[in-house]
Amino acid sequence: MLKSVFAKYILTFMLIIFISFLVLVVVVTSMVNNYAVSVKEEVLANTAAGVAEFLEARTTSMLKTDFARMVEGSREDVDSMLRSLAATDDGISILLVDHRGEIVRMISETGETGPSDAVIPRNVMNEVNNGVRLSEFEALEGVFDTPHFFYTAPVFVEDEVSVCGTVFACAATATQDDLLGVMIRTIIIASLWIMLLALIVVYLITLRVIGPLKDMSRMAKEFAAGRYDAHVEVRGNDEVAELAEAFNNMADSLSRLEVMRNTFVANVSHDLRTPMTTISGFIDNILSGAIPAEKRDYYLKLIRTEVQRLARLVSSLLDISRIQAGERRFDRHPFDICEMARRILISFEAKIEEKRLEIGFVCDEERIYAVADHDAIYQILYNLCDNAVKFSREGGALTVSLHEDGEKLTVSVYNEGEGIAESDLPFVFERFYKGDKSRGLDKSGAGLGLFIAKTIMDAHNERIWVESEQGVYCRFSFTLPMAQ
Repeated sequence: MLKSVFAKYILTFMLIIFISFLVLVVVVTSMVNNYAVSVKEEVLANTAAGVAEFLEARTTSMLKTDFARMVEGSREDVDSMLRSLAATDDGISILLVDHRGEIVRMISETGETGPSDAVIPRNVMNEVNNGVRLSEFEALEGVFDTPHFFYTAPVFVEDEVSVCGTVFACAATATQDDLLGVMIRTIIIASLWIMLLALIVVYLITLRVIGPLKDMSRMAKEFAAGRYDAHVEVRGNDEVAELAEAFNNMADSLSRLEVMRNTFVANVSHDLRTPMTTISGFIDNILSGAIPAEKRDYYLKLIRTEVQRLARLVSSLLDISRIQAGERRFDRHPFDICEMARRILISFEAKIEEKRLEIGFVCDEERIYAVADHDAIYQILYNLCDNAVKFSREGGALTVSLHEDGEKLTVSVYNEGEGIAESDLPFVFERFYKGDKSRGLDKSGAGLGLFIAKTIMDAHNERIWVESEQGVYCRFSFTLPMAQ
């Protein structure tokens, strides 16, 4: 049983080549055989016709009906003529036969002349006595031991109606069989050499094609073991090279995803442990009386803040789980997105004043209606504004703009501040990714908001993208269909 793709590939090519040569042998031998038969028939026909004309010219009025006496009377001339005709083509036998089928004179393939005791079969004579010219492939029983081609020509008397004898021009098929045998052997030998050469070439080509696939199989096993640093060597620029390059890109993605997953687990563990530790400590101190009664409200507010932080984290994780499981449904209907943006900005009033940010709000119309899931878009826009406020430099600009473009609406959130590094831009929407690895700027988030935003926009069949220059600005934008 062939389990190797390499072996199947080689076997398939060899089978195709073998069948091709087999068809070639059959077609060529058939064509050569047909051509040889047609040429032989033409030679035999000319020979028989020439002998018949010669004999008709030699007949006398006395011997018109006695074919044997006519031939015997001109025996020397007849023998000379037969030898000369037979000498023009090796392997031809000429028979002079009377109306009873008895052979009056013959010249064999060896050139010997003389009478013969053989008799032409009756079924053949019945036709030739009626003036029919036969061209047959048949063993003339009693005359030849092997199959012969023969062509007949009747010898007419003066009225050109009555037949006094028949000329048989015969040729053995052995010569033709020998020719076909030599030709077949030659083709087979040439085919074997060509197949050997083709086997070597196909082996080398197949090895070059299958080699990278074997490497990929080996690398896949490495990936299964958790080792993502292995890569396949890319050779050439064909489809296999493209596959190898795609395989290496997949390995890089898996490696990056594994790093982000580990980072995500660490971040989530930290984000869960820190507020829980804080909440547990404050509650223990309140219960033990270590915190004075007049400061309990202050610490209860801190506990509430940490609980809200935990609630946001759990909510984000549940959102991801529901979206990936396809359980979250989006109810698309028209709503005033300008009013939504105003309300979101107002909700950040305290934080904006704390950072003394310069707020800009640009909207082409007083009211613009978009068609989408209201709560999902609110979640995206709130998260983008929250990030913009959080990462803006003190006294910097923060602008929310809504522009109409045909049937589409583009919503952008711009802020001046930290920005995003160019190396991080391709990955900001990936799950488990968080560019602020030091956690110095973002201590309240889990790095899931942008992934959720991208997933929601994909579900709406719309785009979301980012433009940024590190240390200068950052702009997040997304599109929505406008209500008609």
